Amino acid sequence: MRLKEKVTIITGAGTGIGEAIAHKFAREGARLVLAGLPSDPVREVADVLGSGGVQTAVHLGDLAEENGARECVELAITRFGRIDVLVNNAGVFIASAPAQSYRVEDFDRTVRNNIRTAFLMTKFALPHLQQSRGNILFSGSESGSNGLATFAPYAGSKGFLHAFAKSVAMEQAPHGVRVNCICPGAVDTAWTRGADSPIEQDTQEILDDIIPLGRRGTPEEIANVFAFLASDEASYVTGALWLVDGGITPAKGRLAAFQPSEFRAAPVGVLSLRHSHDGLRNKDVRHPAKR
Repeated sequence: MRLKEKVTIITGAGTGIGEAIAHKFAREGARLVLAGLPSDPVREVADVLGSGGVQTAVHLGDLAEENGARECVELAITRFGRIDVLVNNAGVFIASAPAQSYRVEDFDRTVRNNIRTAFLMTKFALPHLQQSRGNILFSGSESGSNGLATFAPYAGSKGFLHAFAKSVAMEQAPHGVRVNCICPGAVDTAWTRGADSPIEQDTQEILDDIIPLGRRGTPEEIANVFAFLASDEASYVTGALWLVDGGITPAKGRLAAFQPSEFRAAPVGVLSLRHSHDGLRNKDVRHPAKR
């Protein structure tokens, strides 16, 4: 178990990649504080893991509020006495529009949920991570480096996290705290597939074809990278942006057309995930048709 007894806070832990990180870290022996909004199925994830003997605590609330973030960190200390890993995974993907048509309220929600939450959780967790010589992991995105048409505020928020993670890594190295950012491409969740996605349906249908590996990633594949970077096996890794995007960043053209069909199938996972496609449930999503 690579994360045995490591106390880990996971934000956005109820659905999608967050749920997968929770299951993966549990398999690696971590003790978990699972955080999310009251409308997210965080308790369901905690109940499933708890039934298997995993030590969990649940924080439901708005981590973009100072008190909410502080209380989440305090819960970890009260319940487990320390913090070893902070996973800043919470975020939203809620609107599609060119910049001139992008609603100000959607921009504000994106900045609040994607940036402010990560800043506050980092701020309040760092004193405890310095004591444990722990580490911080951010959920970035390949779009934070490459950009993403009609999703410029989302891509911009991820670009902020990329720079923020690298800056905090430099600041905290003298304290023995490592900081890294995982940058997924398209992952098979509610964000990229289905009627609730803000991505237009015709774009969803061709999405796999523009990825060199010929498919979206799975939440479990992303969680595997988080687990490695959180572990002592990554002891010499800090300030890094880890692309987990199926090759989309260096790709030019529809390279998946040359990918044999047998290589386009996602691997069979081992995590029992139930909420991979629930990430937009109870969220106010701005669909292209509603622009």
